[in-house]
Amino acid sequence: MAEAAAKPKKLGFKAVLASLSQPRVVGMLALGFSSGLPFMLSAGTLGYWLRDEGTTLTAIGFASWVGIAYSMKFLWAPLIDRLPPPLLGAMGRRRGWIALTQIVLAATLFAMAATGPHGPAGIGGLVALALALAIASSTQDIVIDAWRIEAAADKDELGLLSAAGQLGYRAALLCADALILIFAQHLGWQLSYSIMALLMLAGLAATFLVVSEPEQADATLREKSTAAPIWTPRGFADAVAGPFIAFFKTHGMLALLMLAMISLYQLPNFMMGPMLTPFYHDLGLAKDQVGIIRTTIGLPASLLGIAAGGVFTLRFGYIRGLIAGIILEAIATGIFAWPAFVGPGNNVFAIVMAIDSFGLSFAGVALVTYMSSLTTLGYTATQYAILSSTYVLAGKFLKGFSGKIVDTLAQSHDQMTAYGLFFLYAASIGVPVLALCLMLSARQAKTGVAATSPA
Repeated sequence: MAEAAAKPKKLGFKAVLASLSQPRVVGMLALGFSSGLPFMLSAGTLGYWLRDEGTTLTAIGFASWVGIAYSMKFLWAPLIDRLPPPLLGAMGRRRGWIALTQIVLAATLFAMAATGPHGPAGIGGLVALALALAIASSTQDIVIDAWRIEAAADKDELGLLSAAGQLGYRAALLCADALILIFAQHLGWQLSYSIMALLMLAGLAATFLVVSEPEQADATLREKSTAAPIWTPRGFADAVAGPFIAFFKTHGMLALLMLAMISLYQLPNFMMGPMLTPFYHDLGLAKDQVGIIRTTIGLPASLLGIAAGGVFTLRFGYIRGLIAGIILEAIATGIFAWPAFVGPGNNVFAIVMAIDSFGLSFAGVALVTYMSSLTTLGYTATQYAILSSTYVLAGKFLKGFSGKIVDTLAQSHDQMTAYGLFFLYAASIGVPVLALCLMLSARQAKTGVAATSPA
């Protein structure tokens, strides 16, 4: 749906908090948690585990390429959009696929815990399981994103569901990126990954007990599947090409600028991602220290960032939300140069965690809400998969070189200076993204489409 000029409904913090009692919002909180938990376990947290085993930064950076699965999900999204899930079809198209992927994710995490880097296949076997985890996780994201958009009754509820999803997502990241470090310090990495596998079962329980099938969208998909099954030439063409045709028909040539902006929006965050946990390790910070500060400081800052991002977007519009978000994201990325240059004092690290958690949470809500507004009923899963694949494709590829960049800088600088320069470089990527957001705002204003309203 395009952005219209209608004045949006003004929602404040009280309305956002009151919405947390709504069943759909509760369900989205749980689904956001289920979506976020496996993400770090195949990425940054796995990098910490590998660094503990003495793996080089270059190898850790290349191992992060398992995350490319998230950028390839548009390839199988049409199948997920149209086919009922095996074994769990009675639950409904969306709920059944969500439950099936959650079961696979829990099983894969248990396998990673049982195998470890010293299993028969070594570190390569652990990374292979991480790839399987990323594929299952990206498939789960296809369905959860579709459910969030299809379950929303209107644009305001879409904003609330997006904020709730980000809240659950950020809470899961803290579990998989902070709390797990405390477990690993005292219980070891393998048992810690087993605990994360058990936490996936909480999302599965919510899928069975709280989440309901979006009836209108399900009826639309049934009509499409009945009129032209996906295995027929017509059905296959509609499932694969239909989302692209509908998107460009709705947005015209402006769609190219939208896709360019989306593709770069999270690049600063993606570039620094694989190096954060090795950075904590090389700073000499204890796992307990990192875990406690990220939990006690990061969680409240994330909550505040999510609420601020949701309210700001509802009040001032999608594009202004994106502009504010990319500025905060660049600051949140570059701030890590501070402890690299001055040292890992607790106060410094706490301030960095607060700024990082707030900025990335705000930017995440702004981007997710904007992309959600661009989809069309009947192609929801595939269109959103295309958009979300667009925003992760460049980042997932380029971040594989992050370790190589730091190792190269370390040849002419000390290790901490190399980290600091790298974080400043990653932050500078936000400048061209900001320029694209401003261009998009100007083009939409020129064509009579309001850039300041989420309507």
